Amino acid sequence: MKKILILFAHPRFEQSRTNSALVRKVRTRTDVTFHDLYESYPDFHIDIDREKALLLQHDIIVWHHPFYWYSCPPLMKQWIDLVLEYGWAYGPGGTALQSKKCLQVVTTGGSRKIYCAEGRNNYSVNEFLRPFEQTARLCGMKYLPPFAVMGANKLSRDDLGAFAVQYDQIIDCLKDEKPLAALKDCVFEKDLPEINKA
Repeated sequence: MKKILILFAHPRFEQSRTNSALVRKVRTRTDVTFHDLYESYPDFHIDIDREKALLLQHDIIVWHHPFYWYSCPPLMKQWIDLVLEYGWAYGPGGTALQSKKCLQVVTTGGSRKIYCAEGRNNYSVNEFLRPFEQTARLCGMKYLPPFAVMGANKLSRDDLGAFAVQYDQIIDCLKDEKPLAALKDCVFEKDLPEINKA
């Protein structure tokens, strides 16, 4: 059984219906370490040694955050900048994260229709996430296709519940080392070909 660390970063979490639904489903799992960066570091003073120790204790790292200005919230960016150090996470001798898996879970206010070549944002979410993918790869991690919950502002309660269940199912697959394609009736699984086009 693989050990999973969810690094969650949302500066306005209490106002997010979508992230609240997702987090509620996975936060209390006994087989997952849920680490809320804004709760742990409201002053942005990240304990780098603590974060490195957490990374070393887990096999799968999940970056869970809302999509802020085509990227992540500032504390997660600071976490990446400070924790993934040269000589530890990458570069000569930087092998601490080799062979770990990395999954990105993002929520967007905009729908899939605006995140494409023909849409207002011109690019897919997957294209905007390329710097994260390259960061994971530079660190020797296997970057998995992202789980993107899109159009979050307009989702019904039933839709939110369905996405929360899918998130939970993805965590189960990762924990038990099952292929994500094994998921049935999951938006994530249906979107794999579309997500991987970019």
